[in-house]
Amino acid sequence: MNLEILTPDKKIFSGDVYGVQLPGIGGIFEVLDKHAPIVSALKAGKLKILKDKNGTTLYTIQGGFVEVMNNKATVLVEGVKES
Repeated sequence: MNLEILTPDKKIFSGDVYGVQLPGIGGIFEVLDKHAPIVSALKAGKLKILKDKNGTTLYTIQGGFVEVMNNKATVLVEGVKES
């Protein structure tokens, strides 16, 4: 699955990943390879990139949105920092 994390200023991450855990407004959820199309609002919290089954990268994000379509997840956030 391809993942992009974007802020209004720059691209934070772009690449192929195993999956991503996101802080949705209704709770934490996970998007994996070949996930059904979805658009969801995100609240401030931790975003975890699952690079493979063993490696992860953690970011702290402000609110935003995620769109998943055609095996690509695009995360649009107001602000982000690597944790």
